[in-house]
Amino acid sequence: MAKSGEQEQSRWITTVVMSTALQNHQISATLQRQQHRVRYSESVEIGSIIFPLSGVAFLLADTQDLLMTGEEEFFTRIHKFVNIHRNSFLVLSAALHGPEEWNVMFRIQKRFLGSNLHIIPVHNIAETVKLILTIAKITSKQRADDSHDKIAMTKAQIIENSPAWKMLQEYQFHGN
Repeated sequence: MAKSGEQEQSRWITTVVMSTALQNHQISATLQRQQHRVRYSESVEIGSIIFPLSGVAFLLADTQDLLMTGEEEFFTRIHKFVNIHRNSFLVLSAALHGPEEWNVMFRIQKRFLGSNLHIIPVHNIAETVKLILTIAKITSKQRADDSHDKIAMTKAQIIENSPAWKMLQEYQFHGN
């Protein structure tokens, strides 16, 4: 019997470092329910979720909060975050991504163009958790090695079974 994607996702267990500010957040509770090892730190940027074994970091932000507070203050947080984390993702949450929210994303993209920041719009907590776990999982060392091995094996099978390869083998056999 095939298992659902969420069940498959929950079998991958990793360590997650989160800012202490997220300790009572629904994302923290969801990750713990899925049995990930969640650690809290006051020394990481507020709103950040880091997957040390995957080398990725996420900064959570609500678009409405950003519209209410000063943009420059938020840009300073993003700048600090991007300078610390090589693979950084800004997860912008909004119930609806209307013109105002897209304008915020555009201003952030424009400000951080050429940096290692990836901006991802999300709508809710479930979508956020699924997204960060998917990215962390596919970038984890073990998964990256597995993917590399599968690609190499597939490539070898394609070459081995290709008519061109068979023709070359026959040509080489008859040519000698």
